[in-house]
Amino acid sequence: MAIVPEARGIMFISTTDRARAEAFYGDVLELPELSLDEFATIYDMGGGAILRLTSNREWESHEYTVLGWSIPDIEATMARLRTKGVEFLVFDEENQGVDGLWRSADGNIRAAWFRDPDGNLLSLTQTG
Repeated sequence: MAIVPEARGIMFISTTDRARAEAFYGDVLELPELSLDEFATIYDMGGGAILRLTSNREWESHEYTVLGWSIPDIEATMARLRTKGVEFLVFDEENQGVDGLWRSADGNIRAAWFRDPDGNLLSLTQTG
């Protein structure tokens, strides 16, 4: 049950360099910009969710995924992002190939991880 019937998700990402992060989220990931002001840049994440990109000079990234997308074709998305300079991470995982694509043992889930310019860990996931 939603907090309120018209609720939608808001994700928050911090950056030490807003202009650099805007280039990544707007140009590389091609998220549509909804608004821009002195406090944040707001992007449409799809599905009614929004991303709020805010400056934080003391931001330090973490080793866990902070933002991700469920997508219909992970290989095509990875290929498109690679042409824009995105590098996918390869972890010491049994089910992950050298291309960065991880597959669940039953093959129903595929995922890939990459970082934004501030080191925030982002993911792509395809199910089914």
